[in-house]
Amino acid sequence: MILESPGAIAFKLGNITVHWYGIIIAVAFMASLYIATRLAAKNNENPDNIIDLSSYILLGGVISARLYYVIFNWDYFSRHTEDIIKVWQGGLSIHGALIGVAVIAIAYCKTKKISFLKYADIISCSAILGQAIGRWGNFFNSEAYGMPAKLPISLYIPPELRPVEYKAYEYYHPTFLYESLWNLAVFLLLYFVLYKRLKNFIGAIFFLYLILYSLGRLII
Repeated sequence: MILESPGAIAFKLGNITVHWYGIIIAVAFMASLYIATRLAAKNNENPDNIIDLSSYILLGGVISARLYYVIFNWDYFSRHTEDIIKVWQGGLSIHGALIGVAVIAIAYCKTKKISFLKYADIISCSAILGQAIGRWGNFFNSEAYGMPAKLPISLYIPPELRPVEYKAYEYYHPTFLYESLWNLAVFLLLYFVLYKRLKNFIGAIFFLYLILYSLGRLII
């Protein structure tokens, strides 16, 4: 089975171009928010706090994710500064997003005088679902792929998006898919199996999220 992206652009409305990457990120965010508000209500926390915090997380997370990506790819962006704001073309670092979200959440919880670790459990348990969905944005942009591969499921990469040293190869490991499936498995484990059992151990879900997500990234 060959996976091939239909292209980065979903549709156009006059002069407005809607990209698949933006649609995927929006769906991922809404799915995470839905799960987070459900968890908050089940644990006697105010869902309005989650909604309020999410508005800061959305903006701050995107900015920090982009800044992280730009900083570590400065050789390119120093020569193409006009591309720095073009987040719809991809280039949002999950590491940058995690740093930004953590800083925002700590500041918010301190201001509201609520438990950071309790909210970290809720947010991390829901965020991993958003990450599983969000990886499909990489598919539409033909990015986040691995080495050349001939497998039952391979990803076709257009010539202009292939690394110079692998121009002759058409098919690659769909690492975006590997990570999406891993993240989905982590979500199912945390949400349906472990959250209820560990609810009295505040912070346990948050730290398990960090361990399991990092393990998946390391392996992939």
